[in-house]
Amino acid sequence: MSSVARDDLVVLGHVTTVYGVKGWVKVLSETEPMQSILEYRPWFIKPNHQDWQLVNLVAGKQHGKGLVVQFEGSDDRDFAAQYRGALIAVPKDSLPPLDESEVYWHQLEGLKVLCKDANEQEILLGRVDYLMSTGSNDVLVVKSCPTSIDTRERLLPYLIGQVIKDIDLQAGELRVDWDPEF
Repeated sequence: MSSVARDDLVVLGHVTTVYGVKGWVKVLSETEPMQSILEYRPWFIKPNHQDWQLVNLVAGKQHGKGLVVQFEGSDDRDFAAQYRGALIAVPKDSLPPLDESEVYWHQLEGLKVLCKDANEQEILLGRVDYLMSTGSNDVLVVKSCPTSIDTRERLLPYLIGQVIKDIDLQAGELRVDWDPEF
């Protein structure tokens, strides 16, 4: 197995647990639709406290409400157990290009989140740490940074046009319509 730098990868899911006795594992996919993760190659995994490792996907399929996969060389339950909790990533350049108005979640991570205060002055709420999916809409997790207005963590709904007013990837900024006191 070879290793790769984290900056070249984007996480698309993780291994939750083992499945069966023949070396398969259950996968939680963060792609839409969830089966799309099976179309990407190559896969890199990061087992707990280890480096990224290239793995070959032997097989993968939808099973119930989730996915199950088997990696090359994983042919029994005990061997597959080492992958429990491992992150799954693919090279960023393997993602399909998007329309001009679309962004990938990983592109939002690290952006400064700006809004206007009661005096219409632009203020910094923090930086996007990560996004999470909920049943109704996605949510930005915004954490404070040294120049933000306070040290609070904020959860902002990712609603384009309502909360999210402008995304400027070049400038590294995301403007929101949000009450900084909330």
